[in-house]
Amino acid sequence: MAEDSTETIRIPGVFFPNIPTPQSYDDFRGQDTALVIDNGSTNLRFGFATSSQPIAVTNAVAKFRERKQNKPLLLFGDAIDAENGARSQARTPWEGDVLLNFDALENALDYAFIHLGIDTPSVEHPVIMSERLCTPLHSRSLTSELLFELYSVPSVTYCVDSIMSFYHNNIPSPATPFSSDGIVVSFNTASTSVIPILDGKGLLSHAKRIPWGATQASEYLLKLIQLKYPTFPTRTTTAHTSWLLKDKCEFATDYAELVRSMKDPLVLKSRQIVVQFPFNAPTTEEKTEEELARVAERRREQGKKLQEIAAKARMEKLAQKELDLQSLMSLREKREDENKKEWAAILKEEGFENDAAFDATIKKLEGDLKKARKKDTDGDEMEDSPSFPLIDVPDGDLDEDQLKEKRKQKLMKAGWDARERIRKDKEREREERAAEEQREQDERNQDLRGWSTKLRREHETLMNKIKDRSRRKAALNDRKSAAAQARMKNIANLAADERVPKKRRKAGGEDMFGADDADWAIYRKINTAAESSDEEEDLLNLQSVEQKLLTHDPTFTEQHTHASLTSQRSALISAFRPQYEEGDVEGKSRVHLSIERWRVCEAWFSPTMAGVDSAGIGEVLQSVLSRFSNSEKGRLVKRVFVTGGPSQLPGLIPRLHASLRPILPPDMPLEITQAADPCIDAWKGMADFARTDEFRTVGVSKADYEEWGSERIKRWWGGNWNWTVPAVPV
Repeated sequence: MAEDSTETIRIPGVFFPNIPTPQSYDDFRGQDTALVIDNGSTNLRFGFATSSQPIAVTNAVAKFRERKQNKPLLLFGDAIDAENGARSQARTPWEGDVLLNFDALENALDYAFIHLGIDTPSVEHPVIMSERLCTPLHSRSLTSELLFELYSVPSVTYCVDSIMSFYHNNIPSPATPFSSDGIVVSFNTASTSVIPILDGKGLLSHAKRIPWGATQASEYLLKLIQLKYPTFPTRTTTAHTSWLLKDKCEFATDYAELVRSMKDPLVLKSRQIVVQFPFNAPTTEEKTEEELARVAERRREQGKKLQEIAAKARMEKLAQKELDLQSLMSLREKREDENKKEWAAILKEEGFENDAAFDATIKKLEGDLKKARKKDTDGDEMEDSPSFPLIDVPDGDLDEDQLKEKRKQKLMKAGWDARERIRKDKEREREERAAEEQREQDERNQDLRGWSTKLRREHETLMNKIKDRSRRKAALNDRKSAAAQARMKNIANLAADERVPKKRRKAGGEDMFGADDADWAIYRKINTAAESSDEEEDLLNLQSVEQKLLTHDPTFTEQHTHASLTSQRSALISAFRPQYEEGDVEGKSRVHLSIERWRVCEAWFSPTMAGVDSAGIGEVLQSVLSRFSNSEKGRLVKRVFVTGGPSQLPGLIPRLHASLRPILPPDMPLEITQAADPCIDAWKGMADFARTDEFRTVGVSKADYEEWGSERIKRWWGGNWNWTVPAVPV
């Protein structure tokens, strides 16, 4: 079993949803307090502008029919996790980075207004709502239509969430207008955007966005795990990888150097974590010693019976073959007495086409009997020679019963003679083997080093031959390799081979393919699954050489044998993905994460490694900064601001610093800061702005909506610029 890593974590189990209760509306009834709604792809955050904290829920809805009472249910947020059947039907208002599902948005707004306690026929509060950078007009149009037509809100203000997070962390004094400089790097669910801000205004014409966010990172981590563990017993989902991304992944300041350092198996193993997935331990029924003894005795009896049955069948088969051989031998004795025509008729009657088939059958029977008798007589001692008194008696002097007995004695004598020949052959082989062993022992005693060197050289030669066969088999699996192309060429040549024409066949011409045994080697070349005729012999010779070296050469150990070398995995592969013993259910349900923890985060700076054709954050920042003068560039990089949920991953600020510092002048100050609370600072910034006098001037009123349509908004420093009109100052 593989050793455990220094850190082992367990996938969290099912948790009970936290469903907030509706608030009281009495404190806000009749007031003009703004409603702040941060419509995120993952979470919906809402609340009144005077609240210190928003209400945050998962931004997803599911229509579900409850099975027990057969009632339709509409579940929103964390309540979806309370019903297993509802998870597969969950939908969000977002499709990637675009707001498209307005039925789900309507359900989300219903949920928000109900939990804020609003019980009036219409929503009598101005609304400030977040939207994505460069939101399509279609999405904004339907959102405005929903708010004005369905909820009758007095006004709507749209803002970019990342700019409002920057505003909250650099909020000016009440009497001072917002005029901070900086460049915002916003890490969102489905994208990452870069927005420069000068004099408190977001320069959206210079902003850029890359299609890589937390969702893509979670899916990428899931693909890496599935690639590493293709037969993992537990179903792995994006919910698991999202949790792993949030808690266990991090940025590397120098990813290339990190990868080089992990070439050392010890370093790789020290930096990995083990994720233990849920598993069901197999239940084993414990038996007493008496029951185990009975089972063992039953197995022995069954094995003994099977051996007896097999021995009986083998003896019957051997006796039948001896009778068949004796019959064929008697038939062969008649061949000299018959003419060719009569002999051909006899052969045809017996089922043979010609003499070659007849002789081949006799030869095969003799070989089978020799092999079977060799097994039976292996290790047997010399038996007393039996007597066969009727063999030498003429047939005319015997009656019918004695003739039957004579034929039986002939068969027995033939078997006895065959066993005698086998014994003599075995004895001769023993003597030759003993002489060879004695010669080898004398050579070993005289020069052990030379003998060992010779055997090691022979061992290396056999190993190379086996490796060459393995490489050829692997090459045949690649259709572009030279071996595979040569195989296809041989197949094509066989298919195009010219056969003997019909006229030549009538004239006696024959296809001579197969007359030479070497002709059949072509089939071994084109058959990738067929083993070479020499492969088995090479393995046997290799085992013999290894056994001699293990016995007499102390420097040759089990680690040098063919079995050990072929089964041995490299230390780096073993550290990257440890192997567990068969039947270890707990070990098989583990995922070892090492380089994947940094690789997923590095995709923000190099999306091409995950198959996304896009520039990384470093290149985008360089492109944005290149459009400003050195003085403006210095104002921007003095406050590089990161926000969004994924910005909380460890190592982001050093990684950004390593990307920005080389592209800036050496004397230009560089400061990178993170939002105080990257997840809710956007909502807090929107609430801060909603309490200012400027908020009343940048919203779209119901009258503006009816006059200009649902797509028109007012241009201001915190909102998008597409299809805007200038805001009227206070």
